[in-house]
Amino acid sequence: MGVVIIDGTTVRDFVNDDAAFTKSVDDQFAALDLNNDGVLSRSELRTAFESMRLIESHFGIDAATPPEDLKNLYDSIFDKFDGDKSGTVDRGEFLAEMRKIMLAIADGLGSFPIRMVLEDDPSNLLQKAADLEASKLVNK
Repeated sequence: MGVVIIDGTTVRDFVNDDAAFTKSVDDQFAALDLNNDGVLSRSELRTAFESMRLIESHFGIDAATPPEDLKNLYDSIFDKFDGDKSGTVDRGEFLAEMRKIMLAIADGLGSFPIRMVLEDDPSNLLQKAADLEASKLVNK
């Protein structure tokens, strides 16, 4: 785990750096596309969200969520990502939704820097945002 100092501007600058953001999201997409068919299925996206444990835990404590509620939640998330309702999520749809998510995080963080503990995960988009900001400071 590592500690970063981050604010909404840091996240927004990362999202607005089209090359860095697109590469990071493309890397995530490729890692999630388990069968390498160029699209994410419902089960591939669910596996990704399950691995993040965002829903089944609450501040690090396992929470018992009924399986039917989880299924409905994952289905609604998938439906949000599947903009053209094709039954799969392509790179463009994934990029567009991740952009919305990251900009919502930026709005939520606002302009006040906060310390955030992030798991050591090289694909974490918040970590990549902090790394991009740090590289700008070093290169000044």
